[in-house]
Amino acid sequence: MKRIVVAVIAAVGVVALSAVARAQVQGPPTTNPPLFKGGRKQAESTERSLTGTITDKMDTPVEGAVVQIKDTKTLRVRSFLTKADGKYLFHGLSLDTDYEIKAERQGASSETRTLTVYDNRKEPILNLKLDKS
Repeated sequence: MKRIVVAVIAAVGVVALSAVARAQVQGPPTTNPPLFKGGRKQAESTERSLTGTITDKMDTPVEGAVVQIKDTKTLRVRSFLTKADGKYLFHGLSLDTDYEIKAERQGASSETRTLTVYDNRKEPILNLKLDKS
């Protein structure tokens, strides 16, 4: 009788261990709701783009205007030549840097405008008018 009891206890122990091992391999049941329902937050980008339109005194878009943007930290200057629609675009601008923007064409120029670190928009629009000679 003792042998039968010992054999039954041993068999129950083996079954219990195999059930535990199976649960560890398979993981938790999929019917349980997740502990955190939100997705992972994407890392905030530290870059932005600047766009705008260059116009003349009559508010007509200016083709061939040279738009310059100057990084006030490094003093690096980048240029863009406008197309027929008068639009310009600068990519990869840092959010923690001030930039000075101006436009020129055939002796006419715009006032110099500043895109500051306090303007935290990812895609600011800055239109310029050529009215100074």
